[in-house]
Amino acid sequence: MAKRARLLLLPLLLFFFLRSLHADGRFDLVGPRIDVRVTRGNETLPIASVPNLQPGDKIWLHPDLPPSQSVKYLLICVFLRGTTNPPPQDWFTRIETWDKKVREEGVFVTVPPEAQQAVLFMAPETGGDFSTLRSAVQGRPGLFVRASQDLAEAGFEQARIEKYLASIRRVPPSDSADLQKHSDLLARTLNLKPNEDCFKRPVDTQFTCLTLTGTQTLLDDGHGQNIASALSNGPGSDLINQASYTQAAGGGLYSAYVGAIVDLIRLMGTLHTAQYQYIPAIAFPQDAALNLRLNTPPSFHNPKSVLVIGLPSVQAAVSPPLRPADANYIACLIKPSVVLPIEGAPLVFSTDFAHEVVLHLNPPPGAPTEPDIPLIPDAYQGGLVLQQTPTHHRELRDPKLLKPEPALPTPAGTPAAKPDQAAKPDQAAKPDEAKTASPATPPPVPQPKPVLITGTIQGRWGFDPFTGPTVTLQQLPGTGWHIVEPTEAAPNTSLIAGRSSQLLVSSTGSACIHTITAHPTDSTDDMPIQFKPSPKPEDQNLVNLSMPLQHAETPGNLHLAIQQYGQPKTDDLAARTFSEPAHIASIELHAGDRSLLLKGTSLAQVERLSLGDLNFSPVPPSADDLTSTDTLRVALPADAPAPPTHVDDHLTARIRLRDGRNLSIPVIVSLPRPVITLLRKNAATPANTEIALTDSNDLPLSQPVSFTLKSPAPFPRNGQIEIETLDGTLRTVLTLAPSGGLLLQDPHTVVATLDPLRSFGPSAFGPLHLRAVYPLASTSHARRSSEPDTTALAHVTATDPATQTATIAPASPAASNDPPAADSMEPESPSSDWLPLGTLVRLPILSGLQCPVETTLPCTLSGSNLFLIESISIDPTFANPIPVPDGFTGSSLTLPRPSAATIFLHLRDDPTAINPAIIPTVAPPPTTVSSHTHNASRGETKTQTQQPQTPKGPA
Repeated sequence: MAKRARLLLLPLLLFFFLRSLHADGRFDLVGPRIDVRVTRGNETLPIASVPNLQPGDKIWLHPDLPPSQSVKYLLICVFLRGTTNPPPQDWFTRIETWDKKVREEGVFVTVPPEAQQAVLFMAPETGGDFSTLRSAVQGRPGLFVRASQDLAEAGFEQARIEKYLASIRRVPPSDSADLQKHSDLLARTLNLKPNEDCFKRPVDTQFTCLTLTGTQTLLDDGHGQNIASALSNGPGSDLINQASYTQAAGGGLYSAYVGAIVDLIRLMGTLHTAQYQYIPAIAFPQDAALNLRLNTPPSFHNPKSVLVIGLPSVQAAVSPPLRPADANYIACLIKPSVVLPIEGAPLVFSTDFAHEVVLHLNPPPGAPTEPDIPLIPDAYQGGLVLQQTPTHHRELRDPKLLKPEPALPTPAGTPAAKPDQAAKPDQAAKPDEAKTASPATPPPVPQPKPVLITGTIQGRWGFDPFTGPTVTLQQLPGTGWHIVEPTEAAPNTSLIAGRSSQLLVSSTGSACIHTITAHPTDSTDDMPIQFKPSPKPEDQNLVNLSMPLQHAETPGNLHLAIQQYGQPKTDDLAARTFSEPAHIASIELHAGDRSLLLKGTSLAQVERLSLGDLNFSPVPPSADDLTSTDTLRVALPADAPAPPTHVDDHLTARIRLRDGRNLSIPVIVSLPRPVITLLRKNAATPANTEIALTDSNDLPLSQPVSFTLKSPAPFPRNGQIEIETLDGTLRTVLTLAPSGGLLLQDPHTVVATLDPLRSFGPSAFGPLHLRAVYPLASTSHARRSSEPDTTALAHVTATDPATQTATIAPASPAASNDPPAADSMEPESPSSDWLPLGTLVRLPILSGLQCPVETTLPCTLSGSNLFLIESISIDPTFANPIPVPDGFTGSSLTLPRPSAATIFLHLRDDPTAINPAIIPTVAPPPTTVSSHTHNASRGETKTQTQQPQTPKGPA
């Protein structure tokens, strides 16, 4: 009956056990303590420094129970040899913890050959306890093999979490930045991931959130799994993964190892008997003490609790896979506190397995050795901390750099001494030999010290030595500081006033920088400069400086002070801040051209442009050049030959700015530009005007203009002639299309006809120039090449010659002067240089000159559009000119009586030429008339009444 009751209570006890695990999955119940040491050969280590056991090792076990211990515990040491091979009976060692000799001296147990695992059991002493436990292990050895592996892995992972919690408590809770910094360092070295949501909370709650147990996520640690020899396949592994997410496992609390513990408990539940229940105990070694922690209180009533304790696996040593956190990092040996950022083996930082870790300096060949520098693993600092003493560190010298002094010259006639003739210490030199003996070899010159050396991390992993990575070290302050000139890899190193910039500096070594400050010449305050080393291994001495120049308004000199560790004075550098550099949007270069056209902004800063060994200089604009400031033409010297450029050549233009900066712009050579010359031109004389234009370059707006162009190459059928004003506001295109304005005389000669009034409107005036354009095979250019000369740009007016009435001409899309969108840009068609065509002038209409009979009275000039006249004179030399007021709208002007029927004009559209005008005289009217006149000689306009007179001949 009692046996049946115990069987009925067994599931209930297991339920309450799992329920307690769900309620609190932590192993925070302090268990008994066992002192353990391991001896291998002649060396003994505490259990905290032993990651693995070997056959033949002697294990010293000493249960450290209090003198008042009322329950007698039986300690059993068992060695296992796999899941399918039960251990023999002599692999079980019975240790009675209450025995006086055991309490005073402990017990030695030797690891037998072929053993793979070691497990300790602690059970309350009862009759038949030893045989019962031995039978359980021999009956199901695989379960206890799994138990030892899972307990070891759980201990490793719990140690990482506890190391994180203990270290993060060293940070002041109110320092959020320091909390984030050390949390990142701990996470990297311990290979875990803190709860990122903690850093999103208020500052005063971040510390509490990070130190809550269970808020850390453990990442995979292959090294710890190798040491524990965890099973990686089979149904047991699947059970672990499933159990880690069950409610019994605390819903993922410590999910990286709780699953293994739950699995262990379930497996052990199958061995639950009326006398014993098995509960896991995680060991936390500290020196020789094996401190045990439980997650459920042990029971001393039936079924009594048996503590299952895992010892290190019996296997070959697995060295820690240490690696640098940054392969390009260089440590400064002269820094007060040196930390080598090392990661890859969390157990190095969370356990004491790694000991006697040192940094072995690798001297140059022939140089004396130097004592190793002890290293202390410190996850809080993020790596291995150097423990330097005054004996560390002598600067190592490189004998390869040794330059011996030249030997003194031997006197003439003295034979050179042979090596075997050297005097021995116990022999005195003869007097005659002393006179001819060669002088002693001078001591060698002290050799220079290399700035950079290397060091290798070495240490002991348990009983076995291990060699870690080799790191680069800097033993002297860097010298030869200089600003790195811009290159193709780093083209933008100029300091621009008004915005943050990057500056590259370099020296023989850059790892020992302490601080960098900048001092502008126009400021009294120093600016701290943030810096970081170059991420490229080939540029290990390059330092990138972040210059906070966003508040600097005036370009000028900048003083940089670099303070290094071990250097009493700063290293000074002179830099300079600039204004925004010229922006080169594009460079137009055609095959065979002696000049290039630059487009961009701030082009006045360009001093010269170089293509290889060809230097192009800016071409000064002419006085009448109204080209936009966004373009600049640079040309070769007049005596330089044409450059040997070819179509589609990919070149690099080096642009030198006037302040010393350099720009590199890629250039692709375009098709050769057209070449044309203006042979002749002819403008028809207006039939209804009395004004004769004396300057052949003056073109009357109202009359067609014909001109002939010559091209060395055949003029293409889709060729165009663009004609526009210098300011580019008025433009028209002549083509070979019907009514397009061009006519081929032969393949090289083109006759062009331009109707200025129709093309540009009545308000057109001023200089015109033309160029030839050979459109590329594209749709947009094809459309433009088929347009007749009647097409006008926006804002251009057309005039009806019959009515002299201005009307607005609609602008076609093809004629728009706006640049195309960036996504619709096409290669620009090659065009020739601009050639001057002439100056458009508008002519007033002069209807007559009326002079009174009285010769002393002035004459009256009548007509329309008289405001087109700038000034009038009756003298051919244009003496005493009479100006016409701006905006004059009258129909007559009063001027002195001319000696003949000819007057002389300066037109507003070309005020430099003197143009004669023969004006027909008009007899005074026979009746009194009232007319609106302007007295040009007095600048007055008035209405006057004239009495009828009889004409008496010409005025």
